[in-house]
Amino acid sequence: MSDPRTPSELLIGTSEGVFGVAGGEPRPDPSFGTTREVSALAVGDAGVWAVAERHAIGRRDPEGAWLEVARSELELVCAVATSGVFVGTEEAHLLRLGDDGVLAPVEAFETIEGRETWFTPWGGPPAVRSIAQDLSRRLHANVHVGGIPRSVDAGASWEPTIDIDADIHQVVAHPSEPDVVLAAGAVGLAVSVDGGASWRIEREGLHATYARAVAVAGDHVLLTVSNGPRGGRAAIYRTTLVRGSAFARCTVGLP
Repeated sequence: MSDPRTPSELLIGTSEGVFGVAGGEPRPDPSFGTTREVSALAVGDAGVWAVAERHAIGRRDPEGAWLEVARSELELVCAVATSGVFVGTEEAHLLRLGDDGVLAPVEAFETIEGRETWFTPWGGPPAVRSIAQDLSRRLHANVHVGGIPRSVDAGASWEPTIDIDADIHQVVAHPSEPDVVLAAGAVGLAVSVDGGASWRIEREGLHATYARAVAVAGDHVLLTVSNGPRGGRAAIYRTTLVRGSAFARCTVGLP
């Protein structure tokens, strides 16, 4: 993850704190501490945010120091920090950081149509694994397994999108196309060009369809694919947003 205020810096969350890369070897951020696990990072107008130790939200201030902002008894998984700070949790809840510094449940997320059908393949409770806000300020929450609920009104209401059997693992918003949202799922790459209202699946050229992660790099979309959840025959592919474009396997510099 990169901080747009310091575009040459790459931040990495690890089991031993936050590391920064700025043209050299990764270096630990001493102000965060080396004993705090980081499971997610997010960049917003107010700076960089981190999910730490599964139950805390921290923020890096303009001087570079990390401050703990809020805690929750729920196990936190992911966060987005654009128009407000939203945090996804285990058991598929969504929290919002209030002006009072309290993480409060987003009530409308608890009553989404079809919520009772959300599941996991192993029988445990589902989780909100990733959250994205597109450039038109719509929110997209990836529930595993429960599709991609979206909100067009800053979280006040939510509606289901995409078949939950697409088994989505990550959702991201395109950094320059306001209505483009991308998701990696067990069926391949899911693409929406209307802000999440509808989706198409792209998989031409893939050796398998089980996709874990997706990212945008210039004019290309990168997708990680394997034979299944254990990662057999894992590979990275790239494609474009043109409908029907085939995937090309990335090989140079990779195992």
